[in-house]
Amino acid sequence: MIERQIISQRINEKVIEEFVMKYLGTLSCSSIEIQRTPLGEKLLVRTARPGIIVGRKGANIKLLTQKLKTEFNLENPQIEVVEIVNPNLDAVTVAKSLVAGMERFGPKRFKAMAYKALDNVMRGGAKGVEIVISGRGIPGVRAKTWRFLAGYLKKSGDISANFVEKAVEASNLKSGTIGVKVSILPAHVKLPDEVIIPELDLDSKISNLVEVVKEKEILKEEEKLSPNVKEESEVKSEETKVVKVKKEAKKKVKTDSKEKEEGIKNGQDQE
Repeated sequence: MIERQIISQRINEKVIEEFVMKYLGTLSCSSIEIQRTPLGEKLLVRTARPGIIVGRKGANIKLLTQKLKTEFNLENPQIEVVEIVNPNLDAVTVAKSLVAGMERFGPKRFKAMAYKALDNVMRGGAKGVEIVISGRGIPGVRAKTWRFLAGYLKKSGDISANFVEKAVEASNLKSGTIGVKVSILPAHVKLPDEVIIPELDLDSKISNLVEVVKEKEILKEEEKLSPNVKEESEVKSEETKVVKVKKEAKKKVKTDSKEKEEGIKNGQDQE
């Protein structure tokens, strides 16, 4: 039956994913995706620490491919490591880091760890984040649930089901088991009720108004000074006319004196 083949194939893929997660380490690996190609099976490993998974000269990858061939009868498994650009926006990475912190330092500092994780996620560019820590391992007699929120997060609808990244991890401590649930709304998601108001360029408008006011003030000052300028120009023109008249009178006097002298000389010559 085709249905049984599909179910057995999915179960086999899930077993391979769990094996690879245990082999590579739960902290270094975020998610594993198996793709079937004509050349063979291809494993996409998403991680924030690609160097730890690859190893020196790809030693870890070579050993993993050999184990996949021998234990799961894969003919040509290809492992591709994909680096997570911003680990603070990956819900699995954030949840695993919280679990690792509790296992290392104990559950007493779970509030400080949660608030630090919230701050890192919001600085990474997320629109909203929610961290839920619950279980018997939290300090106290009974099991408790602590919820930490930041930003804006959709809890229902299509966006919550398909666009909000969710991850659940568990930490097994001596005091009990603690569950960590992380939900992150990435920044690239467009919300249906989001309204974007365009920003007005007030600085340029204010500068233009200031320039217009300055030009008007300059024109007013020029208009006030224009009568005085006209009077000064009229006085200068009259002075130039007087100077011209004086020059012409001097020229006439000189010419008359020359004519008289010439007449006197001519009379003497005739005598």
